[in-house]
Amino acid sequence: MKYNILYIHSHDTGRYIEPYGHLIPTPNLKRLAKEGVIFRKSFSTAPTCSPSRASFLTGQYPHNNGQYGLVNRGFELPDTDKHIVNLLKEEKYHNILIGMQHIRKNSDSIGYNQVVDVKDNYEKNVTPAAVNYIKDKIRAPFFLSVGYEETHRPFHSINDEDDPKYIDTPKPIPDTKETRQDMAAFKASAGILDQGIGSVIAALKNQGFYEKTIIIYTTDHGIAFPGMKCTLTDHGTGVALIIRAPKYFKGGQVMDALVSHIDVYPTICDLIEVDKPMWLQGKSLLPLIVDGKKEVNDEIFAEVNYHTSYEPMRSVRTKRWKYIRRFRNRTKPFLSNTDESPSKELWVNSGWQNSFISSEELYDLILDPNEANNLISDHSKKDILKVMRDKLDNWMKKTNDPLCKGQVPKPEKAVVSDDEDQKAEDIWNYTDQPEEYH
Repeated sequence: MKYNILYIHSHDTGRYIEPYGHLIPTPNLKRLAKEGVIFRKSFSTAPTCSPSRASFLTGQYPHNNGQYGLVNRGFELPDTDKHIVNLLKEEKYHNILIGMQHIRKNSDSIGYNQVVDVKDNYEKNVTPAAVNYIKDKIRAPFFLSVGYEETHRPFHSINDEDDPKYIDTPKPIPDTKETRQDMAAFKASAGILDQGIGSVIAALKNQGFYEKTIIIYTTDHGIAFPGMKCTLTDHGTGVALIIRAPKYFKGGQVMDALVSHIDVYPTICDLIEVDKPMWLQGKSLLPLIVDGKKEVNDEIFAEVNYHTSYEPMRSVRTKRWKYIRRFRNRTKPFLSNTDESPSKELWVNSGWQNSFISSEELYDLILDPNEANNLISDHSKKDILKVMRDKLDNWMKKTNDPLCKGQVPKPEKAVVSDDEDQKAEDIWNYTDQPEEYH
């Protein structure tokens, strides 16, 4: 069955939306969750923007699809043939991009049949373009990618409904006047994002496509606060994933299975009944729905290579345990890899830049869900540590991870911040890279 596919994606949203229990009103996403399936333990393969998106759309880990860093820093997806739109094109799908994509400098080079021109990727421009396209031009079967800049920084202005006095801060962030203000602005941005998503879905219903369309909502990684985005804790890799699809993904089901972004591509293949490409590294989620399986993954993996600085890391997560390994000798934070914010300023003013970063971390996700107590030196956990180390080593070897041989390569013109840069923009004070990478 050639179901249509609507892929809605936001920027830096993590799971900080209403369907995941947070006081961030997103009624349209909550309605989608009630009509579809919400995955409570879904994770990206990378807590950085371009690598995460490339993994979702190719079904491969970043070090296998070659998206090692940010497209705005000169890293691009080298092989667009593996992008899902090129498979769908062979199945006679009409593929449309509206708004954010973030894996290639030139959106026309990916494989979409049409890239709709928008002034920028913010909701105020993306939503009308998507609604008008659905109303006037879309034809089935289609793959429609609607990408929003929200909830990337800078956030939107706070309105009366987002009063910082009544805001809670993210789990790794202390509760202060400044951080409440920061999170209130995130809440405002999430509300605008949700309004746009509601309008797009309403247009789909109005044109009679809703019941024949697979709807997928997700984001790239955790929210842009220190200790979250660009980290391999669940705060960085945990993502919202809501799927509503005819026949299977419906009815307000809640899934606690361990799920990775790379599992969505093979799931789509099953739903539209096409053969899965040989390069896919994920597993279809359909057995969770059709066969009642509790899990499709015993463990999932994630990585960081380049964000602003070069900070190579790898992790493996099971239901109970998380193991993280860093591949440089540096024992201090890479500050430029954290977006500028009042919350970051608070951390820096409190001495974060001088804190110690361990080369290995082991966490008990049941007794320590916030991953605050590193058990790497706990002798009673030596057997668990060995198991987790072996899982990571075996995965790296099996997937031909370039870190097994040395440094992860980068394009000649890619822009990489110095280790000591405190801000992402510090690089522009001394680089002669072209304006297009700023």
